[in-house]
Amino acid sequence: MDSIIERDVSKQRARASKAYLKAVVADGGGARVSATLLLLDSVAAIGFAAGLAGGVVAVPAGVAAMLPWVMLALASAVGRGACAMLAARVGASGAYRAKTRLRRRIVEAALHRTPGSDATTGTLMTAAVDEVDAIDGYVARFLPARMAASIAPLIVLAATAIASPIAATILMATFLPFLAAMILAGGAAADASRRQFTALARLSGLFADRIGALPIILAFRAEEREAAALAEASEDLARRTMRVLRVAFLSSGALEFFAALSVALVAVYAGFNLLGLLPFAVPKTLDLGRAFFVLALAPEFYAPMRRLAAAYHDRQAAETAAERLAAVEAAKVVPPLITPRWSEAAPTIGFESVSIRYAGQDRAAVSGVSLEVRPGMIVVLVGPSGSGKTSLLHLLLGLAPLSEGRVLIGGVDLAAIGSIAPITAWMGQSPLILPGTIGGNIALADPSAAVERIAEVARIAGLSPMLLARGGLGAAIDARGSGLSGGERRRIALARALLKPAPVLLLDEPTAHLDIESEVRLVEAIKRACAGRTTIIATHSARLAAIADVVIHLGAPA
Repeated sequence: MDSIIERDVSKQRARASKAYLKAVVADGGGARVSATLLLLDSVAAIGFAAGLAGGVVAVPAGVAAMLPWVMLALASAVGRGACAMLAARVGASGAYRAKTRLRRRIVEAALHRTPGSDATTGTLMTAAVDEVDAIDGYVARFLPARMAASIAPLIVLAATAIASPIAATILMATFLPFLAAMILAGGAAADASRRQFTALARLSGLFADRIGALPIILAFRAEEREAAALAEASEDLARRTMRVLRVAFLSSGALEFFAALSVALVAVYAGFNLLGLLPFAVPKTLDLGRAFFVLALAPEFYAPMRRLAAAYHDRQAAETAAERLAAVEAAKVVPPLITPRWSEAAPTIGFESVSIRYAGQDRAAVSGVSLEVRPGMIVVLVGPSGSGKTSLLHLLLGLAPLSEGRVLIGGVDLAAIGSIAPITAWMGQSPLILPGTIGGNIALADPSAAVERIAEVARIAGLSPMLLARGGLGAAIDARGSGLSGGERRRIALARALLKPAPVLLLDEPTAHLDIESEVRLVEAIKRACAGRTTIIATHSARLAAIADVVIHLGAPA
């Protein structure tokens, strides 16, 4: 019973993946043009075989008689090369367009995913890079090969039948076991390929997450444990890859056997027919030209199917990737039902019996919180770790799920807006530092800001001593901050929040882990930054709470 249910689920996933891939191809294409060029390649192959056969027959008549056939063969050969090259280029161009558009959709979905989503940075990065790239072979090679394989063998078969119906019959007779071998090989390879690609995605995501957490890993001396976990995932991928290769080699051997068998049977038939040694009567005796023609054309009958078999792994990789990419897009936040016209004045923010429960958690992070934040107020949220201070801030930014109650922004339900990020300046617990300059990091909030404005907010945030020591806003810093202290990092984040002309300011533990002197200076900078803004601050600091108009105690963890 379980196996039947598992097969049904697998079929449903396969159908969903195919539908997703169909939409991707419709979003960027070139498969039909590439398939048409592959069909022209088969037509050119017929011309090449005719040129060879005619040239061989014309040898006794001299060079003049051979020349037209040689020219036909050369023109067909050049045509085949041109068709193959153009088919590859058109397929690659179509795949590039499809990947570019799909990657934009995945990145957008990753940046606007459903609050509480359990996707990690590593898995999202793998989806946007590796799994989108898996679509390349499907669009560039598999789709054109599949379209061409449904027509090209019939064209070659028709040309063979005109020259020798018996040779065409031999090709058809050997084609049936060839097709059966392809179906069996495809079925055997499907699950192995899917598991191999899933293992690859798991390893890529795990590696990306561990690189992001490298300072923590080194700090806790967990290098050996994490290296062992990566080694185990790598070994699992290697084992699954070898299984895929074994299936691929076996299927390739079976396909080549039937293809070689068909060519051999055609060769035996043509040779015995020419010599008159066939043990049975045939309706037509072949001449040298017809015999050479069908012999030269026989391999072309299986060429489209070989091309399709070679690209079959691309299909499996694309369908597995499509399943994961569809899940990423399914987690995208639904666009706001309305788009309010924000004014320069801050709206009133009201929480009415708000509860927040993250997916997979038994207990709510926040339960039954009600408060009102009026324009221009400084509201400080205090309470022990786990009481939901950060979750309330994340809720306003659309980063946490609202389970119960409602939030009103200027009388408009937050559920209809999605987020107040457009009118909010944000300072989180772990300020983002990017490679570049100090001024460039501050300007992330407003890339068009003038240098004078950046210098002004840096001064207000208390960065003047640090800038003087480092050489100004143009001082270079790396991804790890080039020795920036915790207080300096927070001042950069505060300056970034000041640079954004937003009427709402949200601060999450801005003075955490600072010494008393640094905290006192930063609190003064924050007090200046809050002037004229509606501010909500989550903190444990009594000094920071002292600047508040209202202090909200959230109490024990929910």
